[in-house]
Amino acid sequence: MNDTVNTAPPRTKPPAFRRGHNVIAVASGKGGVGKTWFSITLAHALAKSGKRVLLFDGDLGLANVDVQLGLMPKRDLNDVIRGRLSLDKVVQPYEDGGFDIVAGRSGQASLSSLPSQRLAHLRDQILEVAATYDVVIADLGAGVDRTVRMLSASAARTILLTTDEPTSLTDAYAFIKLGNAAGMSKNISVVVNQAASEMEGEKTYRTLLKACQNFLRLNPPLIGMIRVDPKVKESIRHQTPILTRSPNCQAAADVEAVAREVWETIQDLKASAGA
Repeated sequence: MNDTVNTAPPRTKPPAFRRGHNVIAVASGKGGVGKTWFSITLAHALAKSGKRVLLFDGDLGLANVDVQLGLMPKRDLNDVIRGRLSLDKVVQPYEDGGFDIVAGRSGQASLSSLPSQRLAHLRDQILEVAATYDVVIADLGAGVDRTVRMLSASAARTILLTTDEPTSLTDAYAFIKLGNAAGMSKNISVVVNQAASEMEGEKTYRTLLKACQNFLRLNPPLIGMIRVDPKVKESIRHQTPILTRSPNCQAAADVEAVAREVWETIQDLKASAGA
């Protein structure tokens, strides 16, 4: 009887997905929840505390970081997508806020139409540029498409912004559900925006948490809530960051509290990685 030799190569574990320990993604299940305003304010709060910060506008089709800041960038993410420039060449300083920006461009094709290889190359460039900063805030497009999921998976943490609107909560739950299926549920934290009060913000979070516990067996943590504040609309209308226009208002204080939590998270991740 002849011996049979198994020539199949030994199984190996797939390589770990690349993550930036200092990359914080900001996502939402749906648009209109204040995600870009929050991303700008979070970046500004971290910069004011002495951190070197990059704000990356990852929503090419509906980019509006530059609009909210009243900027007219000469270079933007579209130049990177089309291969004209590398990502580090489109970084521009926003001197009034003390942080840098990679602008998107409204009206262009969505990142979701990019081939996977090009999208992965963009992700790698983000992680390379992130090495030169203390924090990178990535303002992702609304929804749960392939691009949002990939860029979210590349971040150390994803802040999921929601409001008390039923559609916002439903879409936030969908984001967490898909994140769980992709193995990144442990990296998602929740911020409740436009809360009428701390009690109402807590109630909104509990509604989302209950659904996650009942159907997904997950407990995404709440890391902050932003109270309704008329100064927010004023700052957007005047294309001026709220920490510049109304630095002492309650919404500004709420985002600064989230910024402190974010920085502590980054420091904990660095410590656990032996950095």
